[in-house]
Amino acid sequence: MANPVWIPATLLAATFQVGRNALQRSVMTTSGPWGATLVRFLFGLPFSVVFVLVALLVVPNGALHWSGALWLSASVGAASQILATAALLNAMHRSGFAVGTALQQSSLPLAALLGLVIYDDRISGIAWLGVGITTIGLAALSWPSPRQLGASLSGAAFGLGSGLFFGFSLNAFRHAALALDAQHPIFAAIVCVAVVQAMQTAFMVLFLAWRDPATLANVLRAWRPSLGAGLCGACASVGWFVALALSPAAPVRALGIIEAPIAAIAGHRFFRETMSARQIVAGTAIILGVLLTSLF
Repeated sequence: MANPVWIPATLLAATFQVGRNALQRSVMTTSGPWGATLVRFLFGLPFSVVFVLVALLVVPNGALHWSGALWLSASVGAASQILATAALLNAMHRSGFAVGTALQQSSLPLAALLGLVIYDDRISGIAWLGVGITTIGLAALSWPSPRQLGASLSGAAFGLGSGLFFGFSLNAFRHAALALDAQHPIFAAIVCVAVVQAMQTAFMVLFLAWRDPATLANVLRAWRPSLGAGLCGACASVGWFVALALSPAAPVRALGIIEAPIAAIAGHRFFRETMSARQIVAGTAIILGVLLTSLF
């Protein structure tokens, strides 16, 4: 049984992620999707470094192992997350937002399978049942219409590719933290956030400097409003990494999905948004699946 701290860490990560996404909207209008992607790394990195300094004070006896396994896992995770973002953007461009979003959710079962096959991360039969129920419920909640789904086969392929790469990144981040310091997983997770964000920031800055220097300039000019997004992004990343250091990727990914039915319920309660029978059944299935997965 994993350390139960992964549960509040995941919930906090999902909460800060919602805040980051909301704050990134203003950046999207001037810098586009790739500029907004850079914001989460570039302006989150200073806060991640501060978190590392605090962690060093709290855990002064942490023994960090800068091994090949760490750098391999961190590099795979960093690259996979960027590729997943690129694939998701392509899926949304080719087949629309609904198709891209729906197919990207394949990261849940794929994260469970990749964790089992590559890293031998095992979860119980009840947790596998939870993964299945959550996946079905999420698909029913977000699945696009037949007309949208048939719009582009290449878009569907990019959507599934996004789910695959997100599944890789989740598992790679988990094992990067464990390779760095398995005795102090929370401390190692905080350090890994800074390491991975430094990698991703360097890549994205070099990429945009080569391909789109105007976007890079827009991002740098908008540094003041981007600091809030960076802070929320850094807090979200620390939450995800801590949860992944304490639990296999599948339960973390499943619990993070709980925000979808909660958002739907809140929209109905506070904004009088209507919910169909399909949405109610799917939301209930997601909550049930998440509860089962959390019992792994």
